[in-house]
Amino acid sequence: MVVGASMSAIRDAGLKPSDIDGIIPPPGFVAWDEIAAHLGVSDVRYTACPQMGGASPTAGLINASMAIASGMAEVVLVPIGWNGYSALRPRPDARPNKRRFSAAFFETVKNYYAPYGLRSAPWWYSLYLQRYVKMYNVPPEAAGAIAVACRKHAQLNDRAVMRDRGLTMDEYLASTFIAEPLRKYDCCVETDCAAAIIVTSPERARDLRHVPVTFLGGAEGHPNRPDELINRQDILRLGLDSAAPRAFAMAGVKPQDMDFLQIYDCFTYVALLELEALGFAERGGAADFVKDGAIELGGRFPMNTHGGLMSQGHCWGMNHIVEAVRQLRHDAGKSQVAGCELGLVTGYGDLGDGTIAILGRNG
Repeated sequence: MVVGASMSAIRDAGLKPSDIDGIIPPPGFVAWDEIAAHLGVSDVRYTACPQMGGASPTAGLINASMAIASGMAEVVLVPIGWNGYSALRPRPDARPNKRRFSAAFFETVKNYYAPYGLRSAPWWYSLYLQRYVKMYNVPPEAAGAIAVACRKHAQLNDRAVMRDRGLTMDEYLASTFIAEPLRKYDCCVETDCAAAIIVTSPERARDLRHVPVTFLGGAEGHPNRPDELINRQDILRLGLDSAAPRAFAMAGVKPQDMDFLQIYDCFTYVALLELEALGFAERGGAADFVKDGAIELGGRFPMNTHGGLMSQGHCWGMNHIVEAVRQLRHDAGKSQVAGCELGLVTGYGDLGDGTIAILGRNG
């Protein structure tokens, strides 16, 4: 999947594999040299591998931009891909995938959380999302607004897993609890998927096939402590809380200048916390920000216009970057935000790693 998505991205840009001289692979599932060998990339001048779970693709974009700016590479490929559905439900005759993403908190989970029954992401996340709900009296309708908006936008996307399967607020509120406060529709879908982006200099981009999209600013941040959840100084403070102000300062823009938002939405309540970390609301105030269609197409800040992880597919957030690029090219079809010039993408990894990229239309 990774190789196929990479080749599609290279061809879509009007390039050849021999033009690639940098590769930033997905963490844990495939190595840069395998990608290079299968694509026929003969001269790799730069490679790196951010290890931040779902924050990794946006971190890869930032890393590629630094490599280009420093002159260490001229054209960098950033792919992602995994069998996030079939690997968890393998056929009896399927060869098991021995490769796994690794992070420090997995050891914490295995040794200290799992013995108490907390064996998967909804249980881990519920520890602090329930605190968020209780401390700030966050109504379920706030999380529901995100689930419903993503599902509405997925109906406009032929590549969305949840196309042709609508979702109303009543259906959301009636759905089964997985681990409070998380209902079934608060959880992202599981998918096999792949996507890739190409990063190069503004000068070279002008000669390529599409209207260039410019990386204006970005940053990464990490919670205290990244390997553990319960003993953090502030369990609700995300890496994005520290990353977002630095990214906006680098880009010279403000949150309110954005024309759309592509927010990493592994869980709806996480997306609410991210919106607050970005500065769109005070702590506990995202419920007011998302109500009355404000994050739907036609609203002030359209969010996850492709359907997001909630309703398009779980592509580690790389699909958020792809959608942002399509929006800024004005090539997003039925989900196009009219006249958009600025947008942002966030990544969220493990239990709080945060990345953000601010992108602009150039042309």
